[in-house]
Amino acid sequence: MRVSGAVALVTGANRGLGAEFAQALLDQGAAKVYAGARDISAITDPRLTPIQLDVTDPASIAAAAAQAQDVTIVINNAGISLGDPVLGDETALRRHFETNFFGLVGVTRAFAPILGANGGGTLVNVLSVLSWIHRAVGGYAASKAAAWAATNASRLELADQGTHVVGVHVGYMETDMAAHVDGPKTAPALVAAQTIEAIETGAYEVVADDISRQVKAGLAAPPEVLYQLPVRTAS
Repeated sequence: MRVSGAVALVTGANRGLGAEFAQALLDQGAAKVYAGARDISAITDPRLTPIQLDVTDPASIAAAAAQAQDVTIVINNAGISLGDPVLGDETALRRHFETNFFGLVGVTRAFAPILGANGGGTLVNVLSVLSWIHRAVGGYAASKAAAWAATNASRLELADQGTHVVGVHVGYMETDMAAHVDGPKTAPALVAAQTIEAIETGAYEVVADDISRQVKAGLAAPPEVLYQLPVRTAS
């Protein structure tokens, strides 16, 4: 679909990749961009339409859906990373899933009928290279792996109404979330540009950087190779 003239909603649009998505949509001629955030005072660009949205709150999602009945593009961008292992603090694990999985699914469930009523449109889910491979931040990775599964399921479930579902995989970006990381990072503007291209060309997946492409290419490897584990032998 064409971004020019479209009406979009971006969750977590107050900073980082979300702010870049909002900017890219405007630059490509979107007619309206709803900028979702818990605190709408953080949305200062007058070209954006602020919309209060806490993806962990079903009532907030429902209110946003009631307000934004004209959307044709939904970008599920809101997410958190607390740096906890999957077998660490259960509260942190639940927070990961409440935002990164249940929040994404809740927004999708609320806005899918709107997209269908408006011709099908496009749903974009921001995932991660950690959807495919898990390191120390296991809680975050597990929630993103679940979000990847939800993305693939939604793609099939929404096909009959003509909704195009895009999954975006990316490693570290130059955002606050990865400020503590040393090493290569991708500019959020580049990820947003690739995502806009996928929306317009009909691609189902964005693999936005070298590390994501390398990991995807290596997924057929056995676990001992993929995770550099010791080779176990019969005792």
